Amino acid sequence: MADDARPQSVSGYEIFRSAEAPSLDETAHMEVTGMNPEFQAGITKALEAGFAEGNVVKTLFSRPGFSLTYAWFKSGFPLPLHTHNADCLYYIVAGSLHLGTEALGPGDGFFLPADKAYRYTPGPKGVEVLEFRTQEDFDINFLAKSLPAWEKIAAAVSARKPDWANETAPPSAVLA
Repeated sequence: MADDARPQSVSGYEIFRSAEAPSLDETAHMEVTGMNPEFQAGITKALEAGFAEGNVVKTLFSRPGFSLTYAWFKSGFPLPLHTHNADCLYYIVAGSLHLGTEALGPGDGFFLPADKAYRYTPGPKGVEVLEFRTQEDFDINFLAKSLPAWEKIAAAVSARKPDWANETAPPSAVLA
Protein backbone atom coordinates (compact mmCIF):
# COMPACT_ATOMS: atom_id res chain seq x y z
CA MET A 1 0.00 0.00 0.00
CA ALA A 2 1.16 3.51 -0.66
CA ASP A 3 1.90 5.40 2.56
CA ASP A 4 -1.15 7.62 2.06
CA ALA A 5 -3.35 4.52 1.69
CA ARG A 6 -2.11 2.86 4.90
CA PRO A 7 -4.72 1.85 7.45
CA GLN A 8 -5.51 4.52 10.00
CA SER A 9 -4.00 4.05 13.45
CA VAL A 10 -6.56 4.41 16.22
CA SER A 11 -5.50 4.13 19.86
CA GLY A 12 -2.61 1.77 19.10
CA TYR A 13 -4.34 -0.45 16.55
CA GLU A 14 -4.95 -0.16 12.85
CA ILE A 15 -8.15 -0.68 10.92
CA PHE A 16 -8.27 -1.91 7.34
CA ARG A 17 -11.36 -2.42 5.22
CA SER A 18 -11.55 -4.99 2.46
CA ALA A 19 -13.85 -2.72 0.43
CA GLU A 20 -10.99 -0.21 0.20
CA ALA A 21 -8.24 -2.75 -0.51
CA PRO A 22 -6.10 -1.98 -3.55
CA SER A 23 -5.19 -4.67 -6.03
CA LEU A 24 -1.85 -6.37 -5.49
CA ASP A 25 -0.72 -4.82 -8.78
CA GLU A 26 -1.54 -1.32 -7.51
CA THR A 27 0.61 -1.80 -4.41
CA ALA A 28 3.57 -3.23 -6.35
CA HIS A 29 4.37 -5.52 -3.40
CA MET A 30 4.91 -8.53 -5.68
CA GLU A 31 7.69 -8.51 -8.26
CA VAL A 32 7.82 -11.03 -11.11
CA THR A 33 11.33 -12.48 -11.31
CA GLY A 34 13.16 -14.82 -13.64
CA MET A 35 11.80 -13.37 -16.86
CA ASN A 36 13.34 -14.22 -20.21
CA PRO A 37 12.08 -13.37 -23.73
CA GLU A 38 10.28 -16.71 -24.15
CA PHE A 39 8.57 -16.31 -20.76
CA GLN A 40 7.53 -12.75 -21.63
CA ALA A 41 6.05 -13.88 -24.96
CA GLY A 42 4.25 -16.75 -23.25
CA ILE A 43 2.74 -14.75 -20.41
CA THR A 44 1.62 -12.17 -22.96
CA LYS A 45 -0.29 -14.95 -24.76
CA ALA A 46 -1.87 -16.05 -21.46
CA LEU A 47 -2.89 -12.47 -20.65
CA GLU A 48 -4.37 -12.01 -24.13
CA ALA A 49 -6.36 -15.23 -23.58
CA GLY A 50 -7.86 -13.77 -20.36
CA PHE A 51 -5.47 -14.90 -17.60
CA ALA A 52 -6.17 -11.75 -15.55
CA GLU A 53 -9.93 -12.38 -15.74
CA GLY A 54 -9.56 -15.62 -13.79
CA ASN A 55 -8.45 -14.05 -10.53
CA VAL A 56 -8.80 -11.13 -8.14
CA VAL A 57 -5.92 -10.39 -5.76
CA LYS A 58 -6.00 -7.56 -3.22
CA THR A 59 -3.64 -6.32 -0.53
CA LEU A 60 -5.70 -6.14 2.64
CA PHE A 61 -2.88 -5.05 4.95
CA SER A 62 0.87 -4.59 4.75
CA ARG A 63 3.73 -3.42 6.89
CA PRO A 64 7.45 -4.08 6.69
CA GLY A 65 7.84 -7.74 7.65
CA PHE A 66 4.16 -8.67 7.15
CA SER A 67 1.40 -8.72 4.56
CA LEU A 68 -2.13 -10.04 4.25
CA THR A 69 -3.47 -10.69 0.77
CA TYR A 70 -6.90 -11.81 -0.39
CA ALA A 71 -7.11 -13.94 -3.53
CA TRP A 72 -10.08 -15.30 -5.43
CA PHE A 73 -9.21 -17.77 -8.16
CA LYS A 74 -12.12 -18.72 -10.37
CA SER A 75 -13.03 -22.33 -11.10
CA GLY A 76 -10.28 -24.30 -12.76
CA PHE A 77 -7.90 -21.32 -12.93
CA PRO A 78 -4.56 -22.70 -14.22
CA LEU A 79 -2.27 -21.37 -11.49
CA PRO A 80 1.23 -22.04 -12.82
CA LEU A 81 3.90 -23.76 -10.75
CA HIS A 82 5.74 -20.96 -8.95
CA THR A 83 7.65 -19.88 -5.83
CA HIS A 84 7.75 -16.84 -3.56
CA ASN A 85 10.76 -15.64 -1.58
CA ALA A 86 8.71 -15.35 1.62
CA ASP A 87 7.10 -17.87 3.96
CA CYS A 88 3.35 -17.97 3.41
CA LEU A 89 0.39 -19.33 5.34
CA TYR A 90 -2.77 -19.89 3.27
CA TYR A 91 -6.24 -20.01 4.81
CA ILE A 92 -9.23 -21.06 2.70
CA VAL A 93 -12.18 -18.78 3.34
CA ALA A 94 -14.62 -20.22 0.80
CA GLY A 95 -14.72 -22.65 -2.09
CA SER A 96 -12.18 -25.42 -2.47
CA LEU A 97 -8.87 -26.34 -4.02
CA HIS A 98 -6.69 -29.33 -4.80
CA LEU A 99 -3.07 -29.18 -3.66
CA GLY A 100 -1.32 -32.30 -4.90
CA THR A 101 -3.56 -35.19 -3.81
CA GLU A 102 -5.24 -33.17 -1.05
CA ALA A 103 -8.70 -31.62 -1.36
CA LEU A 104 -9.05 -28.58 0.93
CA GLY A 105 -12.10 -26.49 1.79
CA PRO A 106 -13.25 -23.66 4.06
CA GLY A 107 -11.29 -23.51 7.30
CA ASP A 108 -8.42 -25.59 5.88
CA GLY A 109 -5.07 -24.18 4.94
CA PHE A 110 -1.44 -24.89 4.25
CA PHE A 111 1.99 -23.42 4.96
CA LEU A 112 4.79 -23.02 2.45
CA PRO A 113 8.31 -21.98 3.33
CA ALA A 114 10.06 -19.44 1.13
CA ASP A 115 11.15 -20.76 -2.27
CA LYS A 116 8.98 -23.92 -2.11
CA ALA A 117 7.48 -24.61 -5.55
CA TYR A 118 3.72 -25.13 -5.60
CA ARG A 119 0.49 -24.78 -7.52
CA TYR A 120 -3.06 -25.63 -6.71
CA THR A 121 -6.25 -26.00 -8.71
CA PRO A 122 -9.39 -24.13 -7.60
CA GLY A 123 -12.50 -26.29 -7.26
CA PRO A 124 -15.76 -26.10 -9.24
CA LYS A 125 -16.88 -22.91 -7.45
CA GLY A 126 -13.41 -21.38 -7.30
CA VAL A 127 -11.54 -20.61 -4.10
CA GLU A 128 -11.03 -17.62 -1.85
CA VAL A 129 -7.86 -17.63 0.22
CA LEU A 130 -6.15 -15.35 2.67
CA GLU A 131 -2.38 -15.28 2.28
CA PHE A 132 -0.30 -14.29 5.32
CA ARG A 133 3.33 -13.55 4.40
CA THR A 134 6.43 -12.76 6.42
CA GLN A 135 7.33 -9.88 4.10
CA GLU A 136 5.59 -6.79 2.83
CA ASP A 137 7.37 -7.02 -0.53
CA PHE A 138 7.95 -10.43 -2.10
CA ASP A 139 8.54 -12.00 -5.46
CA ILE A 140 6.80 -14.52 -7.67
CA ASN A 141 8.96 -16.74 -9.81
CA PHE A 142 6.95 -18.71 -12.36
CA LEU A 143 8.79 -21.94 -13.13
CA ALA A 144 7.17 -22.19 -16.56
CA LYS A 145 9.73 -20.32 -18.67
CA SER A 146 9.11 -21.73 -22.15
CA LEU A 147 6.65 -20.51 -24.75
CA PRO A 148 5.03 -23.98 -25.13
CA ALA A 149 4.36 -24.12 -21.37
CA TRP A 150 2.61 -20.74 -21.47
CA GLU A 151 0.72 -21.68 -24.65
CA LYS A 152 -0.72 -24.63 -22.70
CA ILE A 153 -1.73 -22.24 -19.88
CA ALA A 154 -3.27 -19.85 -22.44
CA ALA A 155 -5.28 -22.73 -23.93
CA ALA A 156 -6.59 -23.67 -20.47
CA VAL A 157 -7.53 -20.02 -19.86
CA SER A 158 -9.36 -19.85 -23.21
CA ALA A 159 -11.30 -22.99 -22.34
CA ARG A 160 -12.34 -21.67 -18.89
CA LYS A 161 -12.91 -17.99 -19.76
CA PRO A 162 -16.54 -18.37 -20.95
CA ASP A 163 -17.47 -19.88 -17.56
CA TRP A 164 -15.63 -17.12 -15.67
CA ALA A 165 -17.71 -14.34 -17.25
CA ASN A 166 -20.70 -15.03 -14.97
CA GLU A 167 -18.88 -16.64 -12.05
CA THR A 168 -19.18 -15.01 -8.66
CA ALA A 169 -16.96 -15.56 -5.66
CA PRO A 170 -17.97 -18.34 -3.29
CA PRO A 171 -20.05 -16.93 -0.41
CA SER A 172 -17.83 -15.28 2.22
CA ALA A 173 -17.66 -12.04 4.13
CA VAL A 174 -14.16 -11.09 3.01
CA LEU A 175 -15.05 -8.70 0.20
CA ALA A 176 -18.76 -8.28 0.95
